[in-house]
Amino acid sequence: MVVVTRGASVVKGGVGAGRRSVARQAERREETTGTGTSRRTDIIGKMKESACAACAAIAVTSSAFAPQAVAETRLPPLDTRDPTRCESAYVGNTLGMANGLSDKLLDLRFCDLQGADLKGISLPGALISDANFSKANMVEVVMSKAYAVGANFEGANLTNSVLDRVEFKNANLRGVNFVNAVITGIDWEGADVTDAVFEDALISVQDVKNLCANPTLKGDSRIDVGCKK
Repeated sequence: MVVVTRGASVVKGGVGAGRRSVARQAERREETTGTGTSRRTDIIGKMKESACAACAAIAVTSSAFAPQAVAETRLPPLDTRDPTRCESAYVGNTLGMANGLSDKLLDLRFCDLQGADLKGISLPGALISDANFSKANMVEVVMSKAYAVGANFEGANLTNSVLDRVEFKNANLRGVNFVNAVITGIDWEGADVTDAVFEDALISVQDVKNLCANPTLKGDSRIDVGCKK
């Protein structure tokens, strides 16, 4: 007969039966002590390895995807002696799809590319802070992890572009055409998006939230983005 008391099972069958049960349990513990300890050690070791791998993955992912990580990066010195530095914008760079970074540094800081035809160019990991892209043709441009703090894109055409984790902090995006663009992980802090067009753009949920909180997003632009108010 089994009596359950406070979640514990007590076996009642006489003193002899109880002693035999205790003896069998002791034998099983002795038989399994060696192999059981070894198995537990192996399992704990694997759990620790998995935990370390997970922590490392989280750390890498956080640094790669968080916009503030780009802002905290110490930028390399600007080499103004290279006469072809700004011309490299017309060539772009090779995009490594595994990490969204380029195979070499593309430094376009302070370059004047007003009205430039950059259609279909890839600018992964490009440093383009304080550069002038106003009225540039940037249709189908791919920008991943680009550092565009304070850059001027006023009136630029970014139709069908792919914008992934771009740092647009304090950038001039007035009147930019983002029609049918793919937009995700952007830092919009301080960006001026007055009269920007987001019609048919594919925008991540977080980017919608951040854009709708931007005081310069007004009128039809708010409707295009999908702001509730």
